Amino acid sequence: MSAARRLLALSVLSAALLATPPLGARERRMPGGRPGAGTANPSALVAAEIALNRRAREKGRYEAMRKFAADEAVLFAPTPVLAEDWLRGQEEPADGLKWDPAEIWMSCDGTLGLTQGGWTRADGSFGAYATIWKKREKKSEYRWVLNLRLPSDEPVAVPDFLTGKVTDCPAPQPWNGPGKKAEDEIKVTADGPPTQGRSDDGTLRWRYATAPSGKTVLTVSLLTGGGLKQFAFEAGARTGDTRP
Repeated sequence: MSAARRLLALSVLSAALLATPPLGARERRMPGGRPGAGTANPSALVAAEIALNRRAREKGRYEAMRKFAADEAVLFAPTPVLAEDWLRGQEEPADGLKWDPAEIWMSCDGTLGLTQGGWTRADGSFGAYATIWKKREKKSEYRWVLNLRLPSDEPVAVPDFLTGKVTDCPAPQPWNGPGKKAEDEIKVTADGPPTQGRSDDGTLRWRYATAPSGKTVLTVSLLTGGGLKQFAFEAGARTGDTRP
C-alpha cells in the first residue's frame, strides 16, 4: 500500500474510532475531573500523527513540529535539546523525510502515549523513530513531548492497517486522587530538558540517558499482559545522523 493510501486509510480509521469514545469514559473519570481507568482512546494518537504529517506536507516539517509540540518537548540533535529553542530560526530541511507509525500504545488513563514506526528520506536512507505524546489538561488533544529518530539496519515494517494498543489498567493508586502528585513526575534539570516522564496512572513511563560519548538510550516501559514490557531506542554517537 502506498504512503498516500495508507494515510487515507488511517484517516478513515481514526475518524471512525474517534466518533465512538470509550464506553462509559465520562463515568470513569477520577474525582477532580482527572482521567480514570479505561478512558484510553488510542485512535486519538492516530489522529495526532495524521495531523502532524499533513501539516509537515503543507507547511514544512519543522513548522509542524513547532505547532504540535508541548512546552517541554525534547528533540535530539543529536544531543537532547528543548524543541522550542532548537526549532526557533531553523530553516526547513529539503531532505524529503517521510514517516509512518507502525505501533501505537496508550496508557490506560489516556494521559500518555507512544507511537513508533519508520522513516525514509529522498536519498534512500531509512530508519526508525519514537514519539511520546501527552494529553493536554482539560482538552482532548495531544502534544508530543519527545521525538527521537535513528537509523536502522532494515526498513521498519509498517502494517497497512494500524491497531492501537492500551496498557493494563491498574488498581486505583494514591497519586490519582484530587490534588495528588506522582512521586516521580517529569523532572527538569536546571539547564536542560526533562529526562523522564510518566502517565498519571503509572502504566506507561519513559526515560532517557545520554552518555559523554553522545549516545542516547531511550527506554519506554509499559504494563501489559500482567507484566512489564520495554522498548529501547539507541541513537547518537556511532549510530549516525539523528537530527530531527
